[in-house]
Amino acid sequence: MVLADYFTAKGNQVRFSRDQASRFAKEIANDFNPIHNTDAKMFCVPGDLLFSVALDHLGLSQRMRFNFSNMVTDNAVILPQSDASQIEIKDEAGKQYLSIDREGENTRDPLVIDRFTSRYVAFSGRAFPHILVPLMAEQGIMINPARPLVIYQSMEIDLMHLNFNDPDLESTGSHLEVLGKKGIVRLEFRILEAGLEVGQGAKYMALRGLQPYQGKAMQSIVDTYNDYKRAYITA
Repeated sequence: MVLADYFTAKGNQVRFSRDQASRFAKEIANDFNPIHNTDAKMFCVPGDLLFSVALDHLGLSQRMRFNFSNMVTDNAVILPQSDASQIEIKDEAGKQYLSIDREGENTRDPLVIDRFTSRYVAFSGRAFPHILVPLMAEQGIMINPARPLVIYQSMEIDLMHLNFNDPDLESTGSHLEVLGKKGIVRLEFRILEAGLEVGQGAKYMALRGLQPYQGKAMQSIVDTYNDYKRAYITA
């Protein structure tokens, strides 16, 4: 993954154009969520892109938690040069978008970081429809077909060590907690090196505008998603 193709840096400022963010979502993360389309009214930069750039800038630590508080659009954010255990990523006006808590050993090895980031982003992009749709059907709820809103909320990783070369991520379970018209999805995974577990983690996503499950309506959402994906890939 050539990460530099998907952002523009000037000093400690990082800016994501709509085109860069949309291409990362589709070409790297396999994420065709409509909010990443360049013409989306509620456009936002993929959380996995901000996560990837943050790791590239700050390094990979054994234990990390990323909390997304606001959606980045096409404005610039500031990546501080810091060895602190708590880091906040904000824009020039002071609005916070991401907070990072980290502890343990840290590596700046670009190969290790690139491979870990690539594997995580690939895993993360498989959430819809393969995992989310069965979860919603099981709970008898679904996202609003007119405004399907799935938001990246947070992620956490806990690594036993950083001495790995080619990690792989494997799902270990998924859960959906429904809170009225909102829901929280937890995707759990373990991190493997040559078949041996070297860590674990979880990704959390927020669902909004939930309503009773309707098979035909949900299938329509999936079909539209897959049709758009095919059209983009074959264009």
